[in-house]
Amino acid sequence: MAALGTTSTAQPPGSGLLIIERILRDRDSIWRQIGEERDLGKLTLQMLASSVLALACYGAVLGASHSPAQAGLSALKLPLLFLMTLAICLPTLYLFNLVFGARLQVRQALALVMVTITVTAVLSLAFAPISLFFLLTAFSYSFYKILNVAILTMTAFVGLKFLTSGMHALNAHTARAAAERQAQAEAAAVAELANPSADAPVSPAPTGAAEVVAGTDEGKAAVPAASVSAGPAVQPQPNGTAAPVQTLPAYPPRQPLLLPDGRYAFPVAPPLPATRTGATVLPAGERPASMTLLHVWILLFGFVGTQLAWTLRPFVGEPHEPFEVFRAIEGNFYVNIIHTIGELF
Repeated sequence: MAALGTTSTAQPPGSGLLIIERILRDRDSIWRQIGEERDLGKLTLQMLASSVLALACYGAVLGASHSPAQAGLSALKLPLLFLMTLAICLPTLYLFNLVFGARLQVRQALALVMVTITVTAVLSLAFAPISLFFLLTAFSYSFYKILNVAILTMTAFVGLKFLTSGMHALNAHTARAAAERQAQAEAAAVAELANPSADAPVSPAPTGAAEVVAGTDEGKAAVPAASVSAGPAVQPQPNGTAAPVQTLPAYPPRQPLLLPDGRYAFPVAPPLPATRTGATVLPAGERPASMTLLHVWILLFGFVGTQLAWTLRPFVGEPHEPFEVFRAIEGNFYVNIIHTIGELF
């Protein structure tokens, strides 16, 4: 009871190294936090710590097929692989979205990709017992390598699914925020028109409008016809007939009015341009990120990651080979995987 009325200082569920629990259970709050750019530095550091620890543990499982030294080296190289891939590819994601006028900030892009890496790392660690089981009971170097490549590929697909979901949520937040800003600007313009300042110039009455005498018995003043309500006025025509002329309602108006010649009676903030489908076109720097560009970037991220893994190998040490920190660069990752699958059959 004593706690009622006090502000809780406890951290939200899934903080620290268990940020993955919050990502999996309450991902909407993660997307909302990234969209609002709240504590992104802290969130990114939490995901970095979780992913590095998970990847180091899984890397040790990979290298355990050779020796303790290889296990320790793989525990260092696997987190390095993901972080180097992130460092190489992140500028491309951010700068290309910037070129196309997206509102995506570099901290938001970093946080989204870190969500992908964290999900991939922790799910890979969840498969570590299965990998160890096959290492201890039915070890085959070719099968063990293909098994772990399949595990990393599957978990990476799940992580990238989180990336696309997060970008969709971020785009929805960007569009919603832009609509709110536009509505506020229009409301401010209407309020300013309805309540002009004392020193603001008054729009002149339209050509042909007469003055109307208004006042009390003590004094009378001539005011423009645009400032009072009046019935239909008449204007002489060349043929001698009279035609009604539209007059303006009482000042100040709540909405801008269209004059007979097609002009607005008061200045109006120009609306955003619309596409053929009726959707507004946001100005550069306010647009959502391009999903097509994101899918192209995902392919680039995969190619860079696999080539970097081939450069940093070995991760899974072959028992009959001597301990190596790096191997000579020859061939490529995809040819080697096809060759290894051929050895199994």
